[in-house]
Amino acid sequence: MPKDAPRRWDRRMQQRLAHGEAAALGELYDRFASLVHGLAHRVLGDECAADRITREVFSHVWENPDAYDPRQGPLRSWIATLTHQRAVRRLRQTESAALALGGEGTPEDLERKVRRASAAARADYIVTAMPTPLRKALELAYFRRRDYRQTAADLGVTEDEARRRLRLGLQLLSTAHDTADPSASPAPGPPGYGTAL
Repeated sequence: MPKDAPRRWDRRMQQRLAHGEAAALGELYDRFASLVHGLAHRVLGDECAADRITREVFSHVWENPDAYDPRQGPLRSWIATLTHQRAVRRLRQTESAALALGGEGTPEDLERKVRRASAAARADYIVTAMPTPLRKALELAYFRRRDYRQTAADLGVTEDEARRRLRLGLQLLSTAHDTADPSASPAPGPPGYGTAL
């Protein structure tokens, strides 16, 4: 597959949406609904709220297809950015309202909660978006508790290559915490739509 084939798909999808093609929205939903719902749920921790964010994101994409600029990065990253921004905004509104009604905690506690939820969602996105060899190395090392030698053997690569993959994967994951203001920070993605992978 040519390297720019996904970008062609992104541009074509944008054109179809701009022409009001309902089938395009269905295809887009099938492809990205689990990503959107998963990111929203990771931030909000609530199934119903994640459902609402999912509906809002796809409604926004349907009504504003020209807001996506293929030169700024993949459609996937743009959709993740929209989701992340809306979910963080919803979390902040919900928590602020609870605090105003006499809920426990302080405004600082609220900001810490928002930052933690935002970073967790970013980390989830980074893991799902990173190249498969890096993701598999991380999964073996951190979820199955394999050391780099065992990881190398399981993947059929040299120990140096296993260390390289683990190092790169961890460097990507470290960018999940590179956000100062979660309300303004987009989800990770290529330059133009958030933290560069």
